[in-house]
Amino acid sequence: MDAAEFRRRGKEMVDYVADYLENIEKRQVYPDVEPGYLRSLIPEEAPEEAESYEDVVKDIERVIMPGVTHWHSPYFYAYFPTANSFPSLLADMLCGAIGCIGFSWAASPACTELETVMLDWLGKMLKLPADFLAGTEGRGGGVIQGTASEATLIALLAARSKIIKLIQADHPDRSETDIISKLVAYSSDQAHSSVERAGLIAGVKMKKIPTDNKFSVRGDALQKVLEEDRAAGLIPFFFCATLGTTPSCAFDLYLCEHSSYVISHLISLQHWQIPLGRRFRSLKMWFVFRMYGLKGLQAYIRKHVGLAKEFESLVRADQRFEISADVVLGLVCFRLKGSNELNETLLKRINNARNIHLVPCQLAGKFVLRFAVCARTTESRHIQEAWCHISHLASELLQELPH
Repeated sequence: MDAAEFRRRGKEMVDYVADYLENIEKRQVYPDVEPGYLRSLIPEEAPEEAESYEDVVKDIERVIMPGVTHWHSPYFYAYFPTANSFPSLLADMLCGAIGCIGFSWAASPACTELETVMLDWLGKMLKLPADFLAGTEGRGGGVIQGTASEATLIALLAARSKIIKLIQADHPDRSETDIISKLVAYSSDQAHSSVERAGLIAGVKMKKIPTDNKFSVRGDALQKVLEEDRAAGLIPFFFCATLGTTPSCAFDLYLCEHSSYVISHLISLQHWQIPLGRRFRSLKMWFVFRMYGLKGLQAYIRKHVGLAKEFESLVRADQRFEISADVVLGLVCFRLKGSNELNETLLKRINNARNIHLVPCQLAGKFVLRFAVCARTTESRHIQEAWCHISHLASELLQELPH
């Protein structure tokens, strides 16, 4: 494929992507395939001779789309949003074209510097203290990690390294192995499993702090465990606060002793992540921040919050259902009043119908359905349709129960 054909095919692909997103709600949100479906649709080995672009494109609909869960469908209400927009897609194209591996400033100065500035932009949007920003002379700063799991692990490893250095500075005779054996990290009992896995990888004890009736960690609960562990000779060094838990989007509220944050300012971002190389990911932030603006981003979030509140009001108006947790941001946790088995059956019927897609969670021992507003194109009519569908299936289910 030469540049001339790339121009032509690139325009065709942009049209395909635009058509896909524009008409995504017409597609079945969850695929109707069995594990292993794809292997029988393609050859066992890569072709020896080059195939035509037309043949490749034809196989998108034949091979790929039948097995796609359409995360950006307005009928997708599972998990959490994955942030998609046309500006970000265009930035991805440019990122792929530049194709740098930004492991150091010299490897691609723009890649390193734009990421530093974009994280400062984000920090200022979130109104973080100046200590967290890089600026031109700051000792803070941030980097884009590949996943939330990597970010958690990096933070834990950084905290572990810092506490070891602090202790050895005062007690040079203490070995690293001895110190690590006494370290203990903490998280909410509602925290994602990746937090516990980070502790396993880092080789440190991880304790879960019990949450209150709103599924949040409170300062007094954390303080109690800290005092107990210090008295037992352990070394508390890390608390992973969850700002939006996976089950219910709860925010940990903790009030502890003042802590100082010192982040070594490094020129090479490779030292702030697990892999050495990095894609030019900050281009997506640059495009999105500029083409939405802060007010546009705020309006986008408020729209999702409003849609979640609309769904909450529909649930509360039906006496057969109950809200299981405070509605935070775009997530509504709800269930039929009754047994866990009843709600498991309802969820199975909802997902088997494949009109909408939900996933469950466990809250205080109860099986709960999660309704997360995820798609950029979700509107009020989609919320109303989803509720009508859920309500109808619930009515059928309840009618089948013995009276």
